[in-house]
Amino acid sequence: MSAVASIVPPSLNSAPLRHFLDLKDLDTATLRQIIDTAAGMKHMQQGRRFPLHPRLPLAGRQLGLIMSKPSTRTRVSFEVGMRQLGGDVVVLSPQEMQIGRGESIADTARVLSRFVDAIVLRTGQTSSLHDLASWSGVPVINGLTPNSHPVQIMADIMTFEEHRGPVKGRTFAWTGDGNNVLVSLIEGAVRFGFTLRAATPADMKPPQDVLDWAAREGGKVEWTADPRAAVSGADCVVTDTWTSMSDSEAEASARAERLEPYRVTTELMALAAPQALFMHCLPAHIGEEVTQDVFESRHSVVFDEAENRLHAQKGILAWALGGPNWTSFGKEQA
Repeated sequence: MSAVASIVPPSLNSAPLRHFLDLKDLDTATLRQIIDTAAGMKHMQQGRRFPLHPRLPLAGRQLGLIMSKPSTRTRVSFEVGMRQLGGDVVVLSPQEMQIGRGESIADTARVLSRFVDAIVLRTGQTSSLHDLASWSGVPVINGLTPNSHPVQIMADIMTFEEHRGPVKGRTFAWTGDGNNVLVSLIEGAVRFGFTLRAATPADMKPPQDVLDWAAREGGKVEWTADPRAAVSGADCVVTDTWTSMSDSEAEASARAERLEPYRVTTELMALAAPQALFMHCLPAHIGEEVTQDVFESRHSVVFDEAENRLHAQKGILAWALGGPNWTSFGKEQA
């Protein structure tokens, strides 16, 4: 091997990279294995004071976190999860990097690929995620874009199954804005085989191309402007904040007025199945998208959902970095 070839990261010369960009990019079997591996690792580590994976399967591996938008659950879950698997993490913001002074995504990707084994990106520009993946020599994971939030939905499905068993064949209802979380929930419904009824104002529908994709894939995804119709008989009711980090005060006020009928109240939850769960990806604005009594009710699993971000991220990291035996990470060593 030449001296030049020897300094090229092995990932540049090996099998296709395992990017985790959107749920629609992966098949059902892979997504199912990720969740099952995550659940196995959670069970394996419960009860331990210091919940490190007993085999530290990602020891010596490095994860780069690029957080261009504020983050609590995404940052902490990936940072702690990587360390529980034995790896290490470097957290960056554009303001700390040369990308904040004009270095291209392509050059940034090629530089970071020589330093770390995977990159998580949370960004306000979806194109940045795809550019990073195109130029990266290591796996890239979508930590949130304006168009999707797939890592959240993996935790949501894991949480539902912990409480109610297999998600396939069940019915989820969404009420609120047709935002990035809903887009990933639509993709999750198709891949995991559950019905999704989404209620939004007509001018806040999820993107038509996403609905068209779901139909082509045979998904059971329905849109309505009526939150009561969406929630009726549902096994799980999901919502999200009505405003994004980039909304002005005037924009937030106008959106709140349009979305007021979509608030999850006790009366709305009463239309769901008796044992329905309530989910919210957090942070919540109590009194806006959900009332206090629902948020604190027996239906609410929002903090289990938040906890499972940690375990779902470990499942994703195991898949992206764990090699051919990654599913064994969720099993006790014989």
